Amino acid sequence: MHLLYLDDSGSVKNVSEGYLVLAGISVSESQAPWITQELDVLADRHTSDSPNLLEFHASEICQGRTAPWRSIRNRADRQQVALDVLAVLDRSYDTAVAFACAVHKPSFPGEDAMELAFEDLCSRFSMYLSNLPKDSQPRERGLIILDKSSYETSLQRLALDFRTLGTRWKGGVIQNLVETPLFVDSKASRCIQMADHIAYAVFRRYQHGDTLLFDQVAGRFHQQDGIPHGLAHKQKYIKSCMCPACLSRRLGPNT
Repeated sequence: MHLLYLDDSGSVKNVSEGYLVLAGISVSESQAPWITQELDVLADRHTSDSPNLLEFHASEICQGRTAPWRSIRNRADRQQVALDVLAVLDRSYDTAVAFACAVHKPSFPGEDAMELAFEDLCSRFSMYLSNLPKDSQPRERGLIILDKSSYETSLQRLALDFRTLGTRWKGGVIQNLVETPLFVDSKASRCIQMADHIAYAVFRRYQHGDTLLFDQVAGRFHQQDGIPHGLAHKQKYIKSCMCPACLSRRLGPNT
């Protein structure tokens, strides 16, 4: 089974932000404990007081407003902590892949950006599972796990609709998910914390043009034939957008 951990960055209701990002990491069930172990080791480097309780939250780390991050005076040093978290993904087996959907909110007036991003990622994750090497194994199944949020009820309903009615995207009815999404407390899940960092990296890239964290994870988005299928930029305002998601689709085969 493959587990897709997702978290969001940005706010649906904040009109000062142009983007809402939903992103995360897909891992085989055997990989999740390794990521947890690696982040536990990293936590031990930053606190001696119950390191297992230390949560890696990207925006809090980079802004340095909460303990223990505010004790790190230099912003570059705090950013290095976030880079160290993302480096765990870089050291993972290739079967650990990133997914992200950046929604330009003004491009979709009247639509819920969170639900739009969730629908997109459900479809991409399902197609990813369908295209995994079959060999002699049964068809791969997936489970989506998200940080607890006010969207819990609506996203569970959407996932049920996708399994029966289909989505608007290529792939139609989603048949590879074993259950409606599960919601967990990010403090208890290192993989959700990794998803948080991926979402923040993508948000910084699209909202602020800051590629520092994004460059650390850019090579880990699910891709095929040179096209990063795991990265989506949903927008209608720049036809010649040069971001990796848009450029690769203009230059590559139809997707």
